[in-house]
Amino acid sequence: MYVTKKGEEIFVIDGHTHFWDGSPANQRNVHGKQFIDCFFNYHTGLSPKEELWPKEKFEKYSAEDMHDDLFVKGYVDMAILQPTYLKEFYVNGFNTTEQNHKMAEAYPGRYICNGSFDPREGAKGIEYLHKLKEQYDIKGVKLYTAEWRGDSRGYKLTDTSCQEYLRWCEKLGIKNVHVHKGPTILPLNRDAFDVADIDDVATSFQNLNFIVEHCGLPRLDDFCWIATQETNVYAGLAVAIPFIHSRPAYFAHIISELLFWVGEDKILFGSDYGIWTPKWIIDKFMAFEMPKDVAAETGTSLTLESKRKILGLNAARLYDIDVAAQKQKLAPAPRQKVAAGGGWFR
Repeated sequence: MYVTKKGEEIFVIDGHTHFWDGSPANQRNVHGKQFIDCFFNYHTGLSPKEELWPKEKFEKYSAEDMHDDLFVKGYVDMAILQPTYLKEFYVNGFNTTEQNHKMAEAYPGRYICNGSFDPREGAKGIEYLHKLKEQYDIKGVKLYTAEWRGDSRGYKLTDTSCQEYLRWCEKLGIKNVHVHKGPTILPLNRDAFDVADIDDVATSFQNLNFIVEHCGLPRLDDFCWIATQETNVYAGLAVAIPFIHSRPAYFAHIISELLFWVGEDKILFGSDYGIWTPKWIIDKFMAFEMPKDVAAETGTSLTLESKRKILGLNAARLYDIDVAAQKQKLAPAPRQKVAAGGGWFR
């Protein structure tokens, strides 16, 4: 829980987190090393120096480290675990639903576990989607359209096979579809992350919410023009929000465009843990004010209410979380003062 100096409480849901194993022991081939090394380059390039991790910890951090970084130090009340299987690159997968569910069981009430599907798996994959719903009651899926499988280097949401899976999501009540539509990660294909296919499926599947993770970067304009027309398309801030430290003017451009086109009700906070930790991001976000020239041009601003929605209320609405009830469940946890920064955490 983030509490301002005036005592206003902000319920925080980190909408984009991972509990991965990118260690050398789990790397199936050189591509597994390339993938985690690319993540590490984002970590070192966009984090404050005091927030940098040693490579060994970055490759494989503990459940306790993640819990403390999110819920003890990081203001986060709840976090959504987003799987990224990558079984072509990692022996046991990079980050699977089954692995994530163990985390959720260890820390009740803290994690929301999403599932995943790959339309190239055919009927077997549909059976697996049913299993995820029955066993874990998943409310969402995370899709990685550039993931390799055999000779395939990715798929599109508009593929007939993918649309069959989306129809099953509707039938099963898996209403939140998180899609990686952001920067490429070595060795994956940049074009397989293109945002264009969101337009078609958002129109075709009105009962689903499409959360475009990384808000389409570096295709921000394309994303905004789509999201302003499609009422069920949302922007995930993971990858975009760390620029608040390294490139604040660039972040101002991104967030002002999102506010102008998409609106404060359709933007979701995500730290992208473990690439970044949430505490420093939230501290800087809460202190951030829109530059006057940007505000004048776009007519946008980041009010306390805007930040409250982005940091938690929008995700709570999508996942049917009763914030008041959840705050009561978490109330027994002690509140401590943060050593650096303006807020408090519970």
